[in-house]
Amino acid sequence: MIRLGDLESALGYRFRQPGHLIEALCHRSWAADYGGASNERLEFLGDTILQMVVTNFIYEEYPRFAEGKMAQLRSSVVNKKVLYLIAQELDLGVYLSLGAGEEATGGREKTSILADAMEAVIGAVYLDGGLTAADELIMERWEERIRAEAREPGRRDYKSRLNVALGQEAGRVRYEVTFSGPDHDRLYTAWAFLGDQELGKGSGGSKREAEQQAASQSIDLIA
Repeated sequence: MIRLGDLESALGYRFRQPGHLIEALCHRSWAADYGGASNERLEFLGDTILQMVVTNFIYEEYPRFAEGKMAQLRSSVVNKKVLYLIAQELDLGVYLSLGAGEEATGGREKTSILADAMEAVIGAVYLDGGLTAADELIMERWEERIRAEAREPGRRDYKSRLNVALGQEAGRVRYEVTFSGPDHDRLYTAWAFLGDQELGKGSGGSKREAEQQAASQSIDLIA
C-alpha cells in the first residue's frame, strides 16, 4: 500500500492539509476518468515559485554575473529534464493518481508527467506552508545543482564525459534507443554499450536525454 507519509519524509515536509499533496499528485487523466481537480493549477503555481526562488538565489549568490549569464544558469537547472530527475529521486511516479490510459502506457515514468507533478508538489508545499517551506524544499534539491553548474557550465554532458573517461576505448561506445507512447508524449529508453558490454541505461522525453542518462549511469559504473 502506498503511504503518502513516505513521500512527505522524502520531501522533508509534513503537510498540515494533506489534500494539497493529494491534488498535486492527481494527473488530468485521473480527473477525467474519475472526477475531481487535476494538478494543473498547482503545477502553474509551482513553476512560478521555483523560478522565483532559483532566480533570487542566483542573484544573491553571484553578484558578478551579468543578466545573460544569470538567465543561462537558471535555464540550465530549471527545466523539464532537471524536474524529471528530481521527481525520480523522490520516486514521485509511485504516488501519482493516473487514469487508465496513462497507467497502461507507462505514465508513471513519462518525463512530462513527472516534471509537471514535481512543479505541482512545489506549489502544494507553498500553499500549505508558505514561501519559507517552499524555499527550503527547492534549495534542498536545487542548490548543489546550481553551484555545480555555475562552477562547470555544461558539466551534464555525460556522453562527452564518458568518452573522456574511456580514453582510447571511446570509439567503441554505441547507443541503442527505443521509444513508447504517443507522438506528443513519448518516453525514450537508451542503452550504452562498450562493444557488446552493456554499461548503462537511461530514459527521458527525447532521444538525446535518454542517451545522456545512459551515459551518466555508465560513468558511475566505470568510476
